[in-house]
Amino acid sequence: MINPLWLRTFCTLVDISHFTRTAEHLNMTQSGVSQQVRKLEDLLGQALLIRKGKQFTLTDAGERLYKEGGELLGRLSELEMSIGDDPAYEGSVRVVSPGSVGLKLYTQLLLLQKKYPKLVIDYRFASNHEVERLVAENKVDLGFMTRPSTLGDVHVKPIATEELLLITPHNIQSSSWKQLQTLGFIDHPDGAHHASLLLGANYVEFEHDEAFKRSGFCNQITLILDPVGSGLGFTVLPRHAVSAYGKPENIFIHQLATPVSETLYLARLRNKRLTNRQQTVIEVAEQCLM
Repeated sequence: MINPLWLRTFCTLVDISHFTRTAEHLNMTQSGVSQQVRKLEDLLGQALLIRKGKQFTLTDAGERLYKEGGELLGRLSELEMSIGDDPAYEGSVRVVSPGSVGLKLYTQLLLLQKKYPKLVIDYRFASNHEVERLVAENKVDLGFMTRPSTLGDVHVKPIATEELLLITPHNIQSSSWKQLQTLGFIDHPDGAHHASLLLGANYVEFEHDEAFKRSGFCNQITLILDPVGSGLGFTVLPRHAVSAYGKPENIFIHQLATPVSETLYLARLRNKRLTNRQQTVIEVAEQCLM
């Protein structure tokens, strides 16, 4: 393999056409320049220069190496600049979060991308477990979770809280235990977890979500409240998901004696440096979700 330092010395020599001035330009000795050219010739098994005293001309091999080597050095220089460049508003940022957080955050990130079109937002919706896995496998840059990570490779920090809400059909404004048992629970992927947190803090009768009949299940965050709004049962959801529901007149939000909020954590791969564009997304997320 050609040593790029030798190649750069050779191309600089051809450009300057003088051994001594080349040595001065590269902060080398004249013998050092000559040695690197000879090492190239030995490596390639071809003469690159025809020396005539202090002057020289290029052989055919020298001409080819100068042309193609110069192009290669140019590409290496461009690569070095592009790798070293770290713009705050250019490039792709891969983000993943549970649905409720995403309903609020994704809209704000799209506004950011509209303002800075070279910043590309790659957004996915996933459960806490999937968020954690994707971060650990370096398949996303930033993850948002509603619980701490159990994996050593995933670093998390709390950045916001989100209130959990008890939701019933609009004509049911009683939140008594008996009324909830009559209605039944509209379940969702985080239903048992949310019910345990909120109902466990407000009802002495609550032991687990199986205390209620299961009146339905939906895994689409934007549709979970449709069966509730249709009078088929009650559910527990984070506030962002409730705020995004398009038919608020069909549901009733109950204010319970003991408010409960989930902590939202920012997750990223431990020991991996954040880029400036990732920092930009984090700043928007913190402002949006606080």
